[in-house]
Amino acid sequence: MNKKELATKLNGRESGNEISTTEEESAKNSGLVVIFGYSDDNMEIRGVVNEEIGTYNGGEAYFTNQGLLENDCDNEDCPHFEKLKEKSTKVEALWDTDGYSWIYKINIPHATFEIMEDGEKYCRGIVFSLADIKEEE
Repeated sequence: MNKKELATKLNGRESGNEISTTEEESAKNSGLVVIFGYSDDNMEIRGVVNEEIGTYNGGEAYFTNQGLLENDCDNEDCPHFEKLKEKSTKVEALWDTDGYSWIYKINIPHATFEIMEDGEKYCRGIVFSLADIKEEE
Protein backbone atom coordinates (compact mmCIF):
# COMPACT_ATOMS: atom_id res chain seq x y z
CA MET A 1 0.00 0.00 0.00
CA ASN A 2 1.27 3.50 -0.76
CA LYS A 3 0.45 6.85 0.86
CA LYS A 4 -2.08 7.88 -1.80
CA GLU A 5 -3.98 4.57 -1.64
CA LEU A 6 -4.21 4.75 2.15
CA ALA A 7 -5.28 8.41 2.17
CA THR A 8 -8.02 7.56 -0.35
CA LYS A 9 -9.30 4.79 1.95
CA LEU A 10 -9.33 7.10 4.98
CA ASN A 11 -10.93 10.05 3.21
CA GLY A 12 -14.40 10.93 4.50
CA ARG A 13 -14.23 8.87 7.69
CA GLU A 14 -16.00 10.10 10.79
CA SER A 15 -14.00 11.33 13.79
CA GLY A 16 -13.48 8.41 16.16
CA ASN A 17 -13.34 5.91 13.26
CA GLU A 18 -10.36 7.35 11.39
CA ILE A 19 -8.33 4.16 10.86
CA SER A 20 -8.91 0.47 11.54
CA THR A 21 -6.48 -1.87 13.25
CA THR A 22 -5.98 -3.69 9.94
CA GLU A 23 -5.21 -0.40 8.16
CA GLU A 24 -2.76 0.58 10.92
CA GLU A 25 -0.97 -2.74 10.45
CA SER A 26 -0.84 -2.27 6.66
CA ALA A 27 0.54 1.25 7.14
CA LYS A 28 3.16 -0.08 9.55
CA ASN A 29 4.21 -2.82 7.14
CA SER A 30 4.46 -0.25 4.33
CA GLY A 31 6.57 2.24 6.34
CA LEU A 32 3.76 4.81 6.34
CA VAL A 33 2.86 7.39 8.98
CA VAL A 34 -0.75 8.56 9.34
CA ILE A 35 -1.44 11.79 11.25
CA PHE A 36 -4.82 13.21 12.21
CA GLY A 37 -6.34 15.32 14.96
CA TYR A 38 -8.37 14.17 17.90
CA SER A 39 -10.39 16.41 20.19
CA ASP A 40 -9.02 19.93 20.57
CA ASP A 41 -5.60 18.98 21.83
CA ASN A 42 -4.08 15.85 20.26
CA MET A 43 -2.07 14.84 17.24
CA GLU A 44 -2.69 11.14 16.63
CA ILE A 45 0.08 9.23 14.87
CA ARG A 46 -0.51 5.72 13.50
CA GLY A 47 1.25 3.21 11.28
CA VAL A 48 4.99 2.70 11.58
CA VAL A 49 4.83 5.12 14.53
CA ASN A 50 2.05 4.81 17.12
CA GLU A 51 1.91 7.86 19.38
CA GLU A 52 -0.29 10.65 20.67
CA ILE A 53 1.14 14.15 21.13
CA GLY A 54 -0.51 17.01 22.97
CA THR A 55 -0.93 19.96 20.60
CA TYR A 56 -3.43 22.26 22.29
CA ASN A 57 -3.87 25.29 19.95
CA GLY A 58 -1.30 23.76 17.57
CA GLY A 59 2.14 22.26 17.85
CA GLU A 60 4.91 20.34 16.16
CA ALA A 61 6.36 16.87 15.88
CA TYR A 62 9.68 15.94 14.32
CA PHE A 63 10.55 12.83 12.33
CA THR A 64 13.69 11.18 11.04
CA ASN A 65 13.73 8.30 8.58
CA GLN A 66 13.84 6.08 11.69
CA GLY A 67 10.63 7.44 13.24
CA LEU A 68 9.46 10.06 15.71
CA LEU A 69 12.23 12.21 17.19
CA GLU A 70 11.98 12.24 20.97
CA ASN A 71 13.68 14.50 23.48
CA ASP A 72 15.79 12.34 25.80
CA CYS A 73 16.90 15.38 27.81
CA ASP A 74 15.27 16.45 31.06
CA ASN A 75 15.15 20.00 29.72
CA GLU A 76 12.70 21.29 27.08
CA ASP A 77 15.40 23.74 25.89
CA CYS A 78 18.04 21.03 25.46
CA PRO A 79 20.64 22.25 22.90
CA HIS A 80 21.31 18.65 21.80
CA PHE A 81 17.61 18.12 20.99
CA GLU A 82 17.47 21.48 19.18
CA LYS A 83 20.32 20.34 16.89
CA LEU A 84 18.53 17.06 16.19
CA LYS A 85 15.33 18.94 15.32
CA GLU A 86 17.24 21.03 12.77
CA LYS A 87 18.19 17.82 10.93
CA SER A 88 14.71 16.30 11.02
CA THR A 89 11.41 16.82 9.20
CA LYS A 90 8.79 18.88 11.00
CA VAL A 91 5.06 18.18 11.03
CA GLU A 92 3.14 21.27 12.04
CA ALA A 93 -0.33 20.94 13.58
CA LEU A 94 -2.48 24.00 12.92
CA TRP A 95 -5.67 24.56 14.92
CA ASP A 96 -8.79 26.21 13.48
CA THR A 97 -7.45 26.92 10.00
CA ASP A 98 -8.92 26.86 6.48
CA GLY A 99 -12.33 25.66 7.70
CA TYR A 100 -10.91 22.69 9.65
CA SER A 101 -10.31 22.18 13.35
CA TRP A 102 -6.96 20.56 12.46
CA ILE A 103 -4.68 20.60 9.44
CA TYR A 104 -1.12 19.31 9.17
CA LYS A 105 1.79 20.66 7.16
CA ILE A 106 4.95 18.81 6.17
CA ASN A 107 7.57 19.59 3.53
CA ILE A 108 8.02 16.11 2.03
CA PRO A 109 5.77 14.20 -0.39
CA HIS A 110 2.51 13.24 1.31
CA ALA A 111 -1.16 12.56 0.67
CA THR A 112 -4.06 14.21 2.47
CA PHE A 113 -7.46 12.99 3.62
CA GLU A 114 -10.47 14.56 5.31
CA ILE A 115 -12.02 13.44 8.59
CA MET A 116 -15.59 14.53 9.21
CA GLU A 117 -17.46 15.30 12.41
CA ASP A 118 -21.26 15.22 12.24
CA GLY A 119 -21.07 15.63 8.46
CA GLU A 120 -18.78 18.69 8.63
CA LYS A 121 -15.07 18.94 7.78
CA TYR A 122 -13.09 18.39 10.98
CA CYS A 123 -9.52 17.48 10.08
CA ARG A 124 -7.25 17.33 7.05
CA GLY A 125 -4.87 14.52 7.91
CA ILE A 126 -1.71 13.42 6.16
CA VAL A 127 -0.01 10.17 5.16
CA PHE A 128 3.70 10.06 4.42
CA SER A 129 6.49 7.52 4.12
CA LEU A 130 9.46 7.54 6.47
CA ALA A 131 11.56 6.56 3.44
CA ASP A 132 10.87 10.01 1.95
CA ILE A 133 12.66 11.72 4.85
CA LYS A 134 16.23 12.53 3.92
CA GLU A 135 18.62 12.95 6.82
CA GLU A 136 20.55 16.21 6.72
CA GLU A 137 24.25 16.15 7.48
